[in-house]
Amino acid sequence: MSDSGTSNVVRPEDILPDNVDVGVMDGGVQVRKGTIGAFIANAKNLSVLESGTPEYDEVVAQLRALAPALKAVGVFEIFDLRSSDLRNVLVDV
Repeated sequence: MSDSGTSNVVRPEDILPDNVDVGVMDGGVQVRKGTIGAFIANAKNLSVLESGTPEYDEVVAQLRALAPALKAVGVFEIFDLRSSDLRNVLVDV
């Protein structure tokens, strides 16, 4: 606890309560529940798909669509992208 008597712990419900599905983050970016999970699942899918296939292109499009939300919540400030394929997909996002 800090000197003011408040906790520094942040719980999921502090960011987005159970009865809310979308939060508005920095810059007015709307972030839907499940966004980070969907991004991770698509990042994993990217590694098993062949570049240039329709499935690969669909996953790339989804990753690019989700990236602004992850940026708004600060994910890219904290975590490095280990996958070179993923870094290449997001280089201009």
